[in-house]
Amino acid sequence: MAMKALPGSLFWFVIVVHVPAHGQRIPLDQERDAQGQSLEQAAEDPTASLMNVQLGDWYTSGFHNLSGEDANTVVLRSAVPFKWGKQSHILRLTLPLVTDSPFIDTGLSDSTIFDLMTFDEGWGRWGLGAVALLPTGGADRGAEKWGLGPALGFTARGDAFLWGLFNQNIFTVAGEDDREDVNVSVLQPIFSVSLGNGWSAGVSEMAITYDWENSEWASLPLGVKIARLTRFGKLPVQFNLQYEYNFADDGPANPKNLFRFTVKLIFPSIF
Repeated sequence: MAMKALPGSLFWFVIVVHVPAHGQRIPLDQERDAQGQSLEQAAEDPTASLMNVQLGDWYTSGFHNLSGEDANTVVLRSAVPFKWGKQSHILRLTLPLVTDSPFIDTGLSDSTIFDLMTFDEGWGRWGLGAVALLPTGGADRGAEKWGLGPALGFTARGDAFLWGLFNQNIFTVAGEDDREDVNVSVLQPIFSVSLGNGWSAGVSEMAITYDWENSEWASLPLGVKIARLTRFGKLPVQFNLQYEYNFADDGPANPKNLFRFTVKLIFPSIF
């Protein structure tokens, strides 16, 4: 059985909503990053030049065509902005640690890393770069394939909302010959609305995934998110709680209901 992380996540989220978001000299919803974007919006924007480290607990409460099973993964993700000459970049690494699964052993699964060049516009920002799949899961928890492909996306913003689309594509370039190639395209819609006092709501981190190798949709999620940006001392911290339902129901390995609880530590003044 899984570690049943969801009740604990709900507990901590309830605790967080009672943490005051006031008391600092500049309200969090008025603080701006180096590009003039509000810190609250930048925390939701994958193209923002905002250094952050986030720890997420992803709990799958059930699978399609498989009863009585659940799973849990702890995800560590770090985003680091940097400049190459005059060009702005964002480097993001994602490390998933499987803590419970009915299909594979526990431990580190395959990781991803991307480098995105970003370009500021009057209406928002767009980015172009590359994403890579690293076979850190080995034979037990991974595809044993190296992957590489283009990544691109944009975000547009108003005073109280952010919307956009982010696309990543991974195609096998090397790996074990006896394992199936990884050739996928991932679309992530972005939408968030500021509710005031550090609160925001929008869509979850939906990874709509098409598997080119098997000519099918591997994931068709629809989800929502509620988030709170607050401060511990001088450090801005965002907490969010998400729920997704996956409509891709072919095969027993497809998750059905997914819950995420994420804590994101934000370092706006480093870069």
